[in-house]
Amino acid sequence: GLEMPLFSVPKEVAVGTAMLGVAFATGMLAGKKCPSVVFGKSKSPKSIIGKSSPLWQYILDHSLREHPILKKLRLLTADHPWGRMMVSCDQAQLMANLVKLIKAKKVIEIGVFTGYNTLNMALVLPDNGKVIACDINEDYARIGKPLWKEAGVDHKIDLRIKPAILTLDELLANGEAETFDFAFIDADKESYNEYYEKCLRLVRKGGIIAIDNVLWSGKVLKPRKDDLTTQSIHHLNEKLLRDARVSISMLPMGDGVTLAFKL
Repeated sequence: GLEMPLFSVPKEVAVGTAMLGVAFATGMLAGKKCPSVVFGKSKSPKSIIGKSSPLWQYILDHSLREHPILKKLRLLTADHPWGRMMVSCDQAQLMANLVKLIKAKKVIEIGVFTGYNTLNMALVLPDNGKVIACDINEDYARIGKPLWKEAGVDHKIDLRIKPAILTLDELLANGEAETFDFAFIDADKESYNEYYEKCLRLVRKGGIIAIDNVLWSGKVLKPRKDDLTTQSIHHLNEKLLRDARVSISMLPMGDGVTLAFKL
């Protein structure tokens, strides 16, 4: 992934993630304030769920389940200088639940980083399932590889180190259009539209494309003209709203995630 904040981690799983916790407890990421997430329509300050909110903590305490090997990988990732790029635990859990719900066997992941979300999805796939994991940096993936093996799911993960566009084009050229059940997009934002279009061709009807970082720390509210990253995300958000090929839900989870259900 790229610039993916670990937005929510409950107290009992936060040991060893001080670097991430500080970034969000202070409401700052890369020098920019992270927006609070509004829960419901009430204007009362008590309705705002942030990192320090007791209500948000309650949600995590009463919903988050983390496999022991996932926890090991998360703690290893937290020690990495770019640990904040890891997908949030609650969001990864939702992705895994969706993969399981639709009985997925073939998954595409664009943006692997250390492979926390990769592992989460592989754990719920059937033994003959496969995650095509796309990234351009094998050094990060090496952190997760031993834990994929320890969890007994390394045979389900096909890591491809090359530009994701090339991998997606290869899959299409191999006749694999409409054979994937789920896709997760969390890589370079300026390529998001191209990733989305190719994944839409690869995913079957009834399949799901999850697009990460769609709120981009609130920058999408007022994209600067010289900020191509935010512009790319904002343009895709506007496109998705009107895209008759999918049904969508935009969720204020992590840094924002849109679920596109192919019609």
